[in-house]
Amino acid sequence: MAIETAQLHHLAHLARLDLPVAEEQRLAQDLNALLGLVAQLQDAAVDALTPMAHPHDVAASLRPDRVDEIDRSSELERIAPLMQGGLFLVPKVIE
Repeated sequence: MAIETAQLHHLAHLARLDLPVAEEQRLAQDLNALLGLVAQLQDAAVDALTPMAHPHDVAASLRPDRVDEIDRSSELERIAPLMQGGLFLVPKVIE
């Protein structure tokens, strides 16, 4: 499937691109090469392949779920400029 000039202009319009006339030929060749690669992938025989989630069969090692940090919330509340209901108040950044 080859990209025609009308299709290229339509794609450029959809992508909101101002496509210079000098770039049309190069872009059409690049898109045709990309479509050729997609066609090759579609022709690949994958019926005998089993899907895999990861190339290595590695099981995730689980660690015990325990708290390693001490609760320092009271120390942090003392140095915070503004607090309300246990939450840090910050100035509005986005209007």
